[in-house]
Amino acid sequence: MAYMQQLLKGLIDPIVLSTVSRLPIYGYQIIKELERSTEGRLRLKAGTVYPSLRRLEKNGLIISGWMKATRQRARKYYHITEKGRQFLVNRSVEWHDFCMLVNSLIRENTSDDSKVLPLS
Repeated sequence: MAYMQQLLKGLIDPIVLSTVSRLPIYGYQIIKELERSTEGRLRLKAGTVYPSLRRLEKNGLIISGWMKATRQRARKYYHITEKGRQFLVNRSVEWHDFCMLVNSLIRENTSDDSKVLPLS
């Protein structure tokens, strides 16, 4: 699990941005939507999501606005910008290329049994 956490660190912003790209959404809803869409395998904490949202907004990739959600209080909803959409497209291409590269390296290094060293 620690390995997955390390991999995830550099992917938080694109993951959050991707979730925001689907519909206007508020912070806690992002957390719940990620849990739902990954069948509980990805559980981000508020202390991870909210700093990501601030970075994305600071970089002009999302915008936010307060909307009345319930009778008692308003919620801050996030919307993706055109710059954010382009960023997401670029990251998606880069991610695809990276995965292809890593997969080919792993396959190359595991397909030939003669390269496997004994454990003892």
